[in-house]
Amino acid sequence: MEKNNPKGWLYLLPAAAFLGFFLVYPLLDVFVYSLEEGYNFASQTYWGVGSYNYAYVLHDPYFLQALKNTFILVIITVPLSTGLALLISLGLSSIGKLRELYQTVYFLPYVTNTLAVGLVFMILFKQTPYTDGLANLILSRFGLGPVDFIGGPYWAKMFVLCFYTVWVVMPFKILILTGALASVDQTYYNAAKVDGTGRLRTFTRITLPMISPSLFYLVITGFIGAFKAYSDAVALFGTDLNAAGMNTIVGYIYDMLYGDSGGYPSYASAAAMLLFAIVLTITCINLLVSKKHVHY
Repeated sequence: MEKNNPKGWLYLLPAAAFLGFFLVYPLLDVFVYSLEEGYNFASQTYWGVGSYNYAYVLHDPYFLQALKNTFILVIITVPLSTGLALLISLGLSSIGKLRELYQTVYFLPYVTNTLAVGLVFMILFKQTPYTDGLANLILSRFGLGPVDFIGGPYWAKMFVLCFYTVWVVMPFKILILTGALASVDQTYYNAAKVDGTGRLRTFTRITLPMISPSLFYLVITGFIGAFKAYSDAVALFGTDLNAAGMNTIVGYIYDMLYGDSGGYPSYASAAAMLLFAIVLTITCINLLVSKKHVHY
């Protein structure tokens, strides 16, 4: 078989050109912007090249708050949503009748508009002069006072944001894991039954290794998606996320470009490169961990 066939590179050329023009070039352009100090968008001029933009962003309290919010969101929602999706997928796989109906019900939030779901959550949790919301109504049943989840303390707003994020991302994870569980060869389970293996050991020794590639995929995409969160916060707290103290890194980048503090593409580019570095680092760590725990 001939190696280094030039026809293969010719076939890859359209895809390589597309990726280069829409991914590689913008990334390099953003990196260049992040090094241009005092960049003026109107005149397309700058007064120096260096790391000032990175220093400014790393000392900006709005960015530090956005960084904190994003990391809390990632740490809580990714493991929680993946674990819940796995439990629900196991339950769906164990039932016979009405399985398709339950799968459809669990998948509905994924095909619903994100902002629409956010508005529903805001109505459920927001206090108004006429009602305290359904969430506070439930809390009152346990003798707990009303909490302003939308405009109140930080922990309450973060709880709503994490709850909403888990609700939105879990249907896709359920779909993937349900398919992964269905693809496991039943021969392994039959052999485990013959040997008298318990359910827990069967799950840890057969099910988890067989679906580990799907779990790894969901963890990787979950981390990347959570770090890029922005519309979730906007749907709940409005466009002025800095005033609410619930901004994210992507929201900070958008504000630097188009928000009330917009017109600073160099600062936005520096923040974007920091986000890229964080996501790349965590992805590399996950890839290293997967070599020992993921079975293909």
